[in-house]
Amino acid sequence: MRSSTPQNTSPHPLTFLAAFATGGLLALMVQFNGALAHYGNPLFSSWMAHATGTLAALLFLLVLRRRRPAPTEPLPPAPPLWAYLGGLSGAATVILSSMAVNSAAGLPGTLALGLAGQLLFGLVADGRGLFGLPKRRITGRDFSALALVLAGSLLILLAGNVAP
Repeated sequence: MRSSTPQNTSPHPLTFLAAFATGGLLALMVQFNGALAHYGNPLFSSWMAHATGTLAALLFLLVLRRRRPAPTEPLPPAPPLWAYLGGLSGAATVILSSMAVNSAAGLPGTLALGLAGQLLFGLVADGRGLFGLPKRRITGRDFSALALVLAGSLLILLAGNVAP
């Protein structure tokens, strides 16, 4: 179990770049899955996304084969059972975002509201120490950031559909 006090280590700059790139990839994923859902349905989109992801993961496993631990090395601990629920939340994310991106919200609205939902859940998870996260005191700055993201989401949704 992790310590309940946050560590004051500053992240490597590449960590920020990786997080930023992940946001771009997420936008691409939502758009591609939305296009699949437009020509099929959200469930088909989810199946295809997860099937191609599985194939890509298998290819990576073949290419990057991890070395097996020597008989004298201890085996890594087994992950907690809740860690396997990522596939369920991933499938629900693809289905729901595929529906939302094909609505009046469009890609920007879907991403903005998705970010607000991620931020809100992140605050709850940090504040309660869910899923092995270190417990963190939620401050007024956190709620201010959430309010700004929600306000920006509303601007995108309400003003984003106005033609120039």
